[in-house]
Amino acid sequence: MALDAPKLNSLGFAKPPSETRVVVAMSGGVDSSVVAAQLAEEGYDVVGVTLQLYDHGAALAKKGACCAGIDIHDARRVAEDMGFPHYVLDYENIFKDAVIDEFADSYLAGATPVPCIRCNERVKFKDLLETAKDLEADCMATGHYIQRKMGDHGPELHCATDANRDQSYFLFSTTPEQLDYLRFPLGHLPSKDATRELASRYGLQVADKPDSQDICFVPNGNYASVIEKLRPGAAEPGEIVHADGRVLGTHHGVIHYTIGQRRGLGIGGLSDPLYVVRLDVDAKQVIVGPKEMLSTRTIPVREINWLGDAPFTSRKEWHVSVKVRSTRPPREAIIRPLTDTTAEVELLTPEEGVSPGQACVFYETEGSRILGGGWIWRG
Repeated sequence: MALDAPKLNSLGFAKPPSETRVVVAMSGGVDSSVVAAQLAEEGYDVVGVTLQLYDHGAALAKKGACCAGIDIHDARRVAEDMGFPHYVLDYENIFKDAVIDEFADSYLAGATPVPCIRCNERVKFKDLLETAKDLEADCMATGHYIQRKMGDHGPELHCATDANRDQSYFLFSTTPEQLDYLRFPLGHLPSKDATRELASRYGLQVADKPDSQDICFVPNGNYASVIEKLRPGAAEPGEIVHADGRVLGTHHGVIHYTIGQRRGLGIGGLSDPLYVVRLDVDAKQVIVGPKEMLSTRTIPVREINWLGDAPFTSRKEWHVSVKVRSTRPPREAIIRPLTDTTAEVELLTPEEGVSPGQACVFYETEGSRILGGGWIWRG
């Protein structure tokens, strides 16, 4: 007679929660606080860890950014209230080397980087994950809105139930090995309101804390001011040039412009609206043109992380949906692999404002599974 398989706990382990150690990455916000409180209430051996990612002395009075001083305090308070240990790790140097420096260099090269993806890839899901293993944790949990589901070939990455909160665009570079160790307890919730209701139920003082809007080291979304501090002299003046060669005006630095930008160009008095269509860093030129020049059908992608079951290069073509901006819905596309980590992506419907430095994330055309993604590298 066959023995019944041992029952799995809510994190997928065949042992009681009390014997299952889970490190929770706590930013001090409501999402990760709810994850930690929920797992603690379920009886897991919870260890909270908060990363100090940059010098928060200047940020103590600044709201709306993760990992500032006030957020470390909030995370510590949640741990005290729920009765589990909490540690703050100084990752300032790692964060600067792995995220901030590349952010600055990408902007100076005329790209539009997404540092939150690099932070997940190079800091949270790499160094912090290794720290969790050093603490002999069975897994690491985060407050991201994404789902991990078991498939025929192992754990799969799926979009969050609430499409408005889905963070799959920022997590495409999660590797199969990382996915094996990670847990995302909020991904199935129907809305952010449901998360706040849980926070109230657990008596968390962060229940009504506003969501962070900015990149944590970019106050008020002012990228250019951060770049100028990191790379003094970066904002060199130059010309604003029409795609037909006409010089229309001057600018105070290419770093103040992004592909697709229309407002704030300082070239009024023209009959037709113009958009930034290209940035020529070497010539210090901002090239503008009509909206149709922003339309892109073919996108070169590199540094691809593939999460499909069959090898990426096992087919000449993959028919998928892709996102080229976090705020846009997926569009149907064809991926043509060139190597294991590079490909050409053809959009069936052209997109506007596709920019180097952004991510191109792959999704199943039917269903919620994320198949990976890569970085757009020239446009």
